[in-house]
Amino acid sequence: MANRLPPLNPLRAFEAAARRGSISAAARELNVTHGAISHQIKSLEETLKTTLFERGGKRLKLTPQGALLLPAVSQAFDGIAAATALLDRPSTSGNLRISCVPALLALWLVPRMGSFTDRYPEISLTLTSSNDAELIYSPEIDIAILYGAGGWRDCWTRLWSTFDLFPVVSPTLLNTRPLRSVRDLQDHVLLHGDDGREWRSWLAAADQLDMPHPREHFMGDARLSTEAARHGQGVALGDSITASSLIAAGELIIPFDLAVPAADAFYVAARNEVRGAPIAKVFIDWLFDTLETERAVQPRPIARQTARTIVPTPRRRATSPQSVEDGE
Repeated sequence: MANRLPPLNPLRAFEAAARRGSISAAARELNVTHGAISHQIKSLEETLKTTLFERGGKRLKLTPQGALLLPAVSQAFDGIAAATALLDRPSTSGNLRISCVPALLALWLVPRMGSFTDRYPEISLTLTSSNDAELIYSPEIDIAILYGAGGWRDCWTRLWSTFDLFPVVSPTLLNTRPLRSVRDLQDHVLLHGDDGREWRSWLAAADQLDMPHPREHFMGDARLSTEAARHGQGVALGDSITASSLIAAGELIIPFDLAVPAADAFYVAARNEVRGAPIAKVFIDWLFDTLETERAVQPRPIARQTARTIVPTPRRRATSPQSVEDGE
């Protein structure tokens, strides 16, 4: 495959000229002469046996063939630049850019940042709240922690955790408006962190899909629905990862002993050239080690024992999340 690649210098000249829209501007950027850029572009066109720029006019214009080539070349150079920057960083210093699912970022990662900082005091983190898988490929992000089905192409991916979903409610709200049975949910506001599919899945497991629930709020983010439940605004679906600390602190209570598995899972992903950088490796190792340590010392959240639990169909699922690797 390597012998089919065009020479690097002509590709660099082409990318700079196309991005700048001018041979003169490309020459200044690369600190070479105008003639050198022209020669490199001509050499690349001869190698590829196609014309990359339309001649004439004050500004360079790409041909269809040039427009096809440019994104791939730009992405390749961005990747090389990002990898080079990472390799220049010692394993215990520098800035690491993380994107993370909003709920996991706010309710799990941020409260545990001190543990990472204590271990690696010279690494600073730049955190972005997002579940956009396209950020895996962005040169502005080093590591992405995503909720999804996995299987993203052209990157390193590893399953971090599966998890369960179950109703959570504040003790204050529960004291003023009890939940003695699943049917009592119709007297509460249902808080959705998605389009409603998760609650439908849980109600189906409880054989209560026909239950009327006229009051509900859609927030599109599990972080917001969990926070709303914590403030007594209704009943949300929490999960065994992000809600665990709030449950342990008594800020949220699980009123029913029924959990359903989430449709997807949490994954850690990175571009292949980033995954091998020492600064990325120490964060990924810390991420998995922290989860494993907490599971060893903390039991899985269970229903409040003092609540009357009435579940019409005792189809319980208590998954034991495990880590598997893809492409490591």
